[in-house]
Amino acid sequence: MLADVELAKAYRLLNHGPTVLVSSAAGGRQNVMAAAWAMPLDFDPPKVLVVIDKSTYSRELIEVSGEFILNIPCRAQAGQVLSAGSDSGRERNKFSVSGLQPQPAQRVGAPRVADCLAYLECKVVPEPHNQQRYDLFIGEVVAAQADDGVFRDGRWHFSDDVRRSLHYIAGGAFFATGEAFSVV
Repeated sequence: MLADVELAKAYRLLNHGPTVLVSSAAGGRQNVMAAAWAMPLDFDPPKVLVVIDKSTYSRELIEVSGEFILNIPCRAQAGQVLSAGSDSGRERNKFSVSGLQPQPAQRVGAPRVADCLAYLECKVVPEPHNQQRYDLFIGEVVAAQADDGVFRDGRWHFSDDVRRSLHYIAGGAFFATGEAFSVV
């Protein structure tokens, strides 16, 4: 039997891709925020989409610097991810508050978040209409790396439960990527 889904919560039917930590930096300041709405957009050159609300401190830094990193955290980092998604970085250092550790990136000025599963370093593709109206940022991926213990040969291989990608549902609830299977 099918049940109606409240339209304000309809996004939750699709929104179980990996939660990301968006890191940014500009003018000697840095920040990290959690984002559940991120996805791939294109292959060549590789591009991603992420929604970053107008009211966020991260957005200010990204608009100044023109770059950001999508860090893919794991289940072991769930508490830190929730903290990074619950506070503003305007008044305090969210890296310190959350316990997340910044690390240098390869190609952009934004910091990586230590111990994540993977990193997508991005330069903003300017789309002022989409950014202002929909809070939608397009990033061209200029560097990407992943922990080869969980991502190799172009696929995820999760063998350790705490090193599975993290997925935010709502209200502090997460789930981790489940068992992989093949039909071929």
